[in-house]
Amino acid sequence: MASLLTAEQIDQVIDALPPQGRIMVRLLLLQFYDLTPEDIDYIAADRPDPRLVAGAKSTAPIISRDALAGIANRVAHYRNIVRQRRERAWLRMECLRKQMALDQTLSKVAERLLTSRFGLTADEVGQLKAHARTVVPRPLLRELDRRWEQDEITEEEEYCKERLSLEYQALLRRLEREQKRLEAGKRDFDMAGAAPVLDHEIGQMWGIPAGALSARKVKYLHQFLQGLQAQIQGVAPAAQEAVTAPVDLWRETFKVLAQKPIERSVPVYDGLEGTEAELLDKLTAFAGGTMPEELENRFWLTLIQESRHGAEYGSKPYSVFGLQRLSAILDEMDAAPDALEQDLLARLSPAPKAAEGAALEEPKEAVPELGQIGEHVLRSMYGDQHPDLYGRR
Repeated sequence: MASLLTAEQIDQVIDALPPQGRIMVRLLLLQFYDLTPEDIDYIAADRPDPRLVAGAKSTAPIISRDALAGIANRVAHYRNIVRQRRERAWLRMECLRKQMALDQTLSKVAERLLTSRFGLTADEVGQLKAHARTVVPRPLLRELDRRWEQDEITEEEEYCKERLSLEYQALLRRLEREQKRLEAGKRDFDMAGAAPVLDHEIGQMWGIPAGALSARKVKYLHQFLQGLQAQIQGVAPAAQEAVTAPVDLWRETFKVLAQKPIERSVPVYDGLEGTEAELLDKLTAFAGGTMPEELENRFWLTLIQESRHGAEYGSKPYSVFGLQRLSAILDEMDAAPDALEQDLLARLSPAPKAAEGAALEEPKEAVPELGQIGEHVLRSMYGDQHPDLYGRR
């Protein structure tokens, strides 16, 4: 049945509905359809007038521009929420696929260096893979740096061998985390593309009571599904008779519409991670794999969050600015094996030791200097004849 239903058929059924039903179905499918100016005018005229509820006499309906703008703003608010939820899940999957491809290449480079340059056997590499999930890297790194500083490891190659083994295990753990994040992103993307707009959100946009809203929803949703059934039977009656199992046309509608391209937004920086420069630095470290493991998961959860903690109802959610910048950073990275090998070896090289017998000079304390603004403030406070400023007279 999914192959029989097309987006063109859905559009034809929606256009054939009466204005009230057309608006209801478009609001339910707001993440895929926009409301026309005629729909906004109809909503403004259809809403109950509070003056009549208060007992005023019926007058000719006069719709102000502010009323139309208010309805349009509420519709745009909820439309941005549902569409950015789908865009956010899609960007999560795109970033994770790029990151996993980069980390897989990097892990192959690390495995090749361990076997060809540092002489590890296949069994030893297998042991590293087997213990990658249980190893605790931070104490091992501190111990390795201590041995290097105290000359217990004399050769740089030996240090790089131990350091590369730990980095290889970190890459394996990161690939496992990214696979789990990708699966969660796929589930969120499917849920975002299969969820209609909620009744209370439609009530906020339309401004009608909940009882009238429920009645209209049942009525026009039934007409919409009947129209889809008629469209399918008219196009392919033989194929329709061959299908014996019942099919949920409402669910199939979301499956068909979810195949449309994702609408990309143009977000601006919204205050995530303090400043934009700080956010870009963290995104670069996250993409390059230099961010510590204990901070990586926390930063990822911050990056993909939708709602603001402690925010009021109706406030704007976080934009997809961070995910878009992360995707751009991953696209600009050089994924060639030779470039990744050079970057990996440069990152794992030990810190240079100080020359033996070299005297360590203590840093001189910086003497604070008074600027022009400070001198102006002191002149204003003490006067022009103060001896500490101009000498005794």
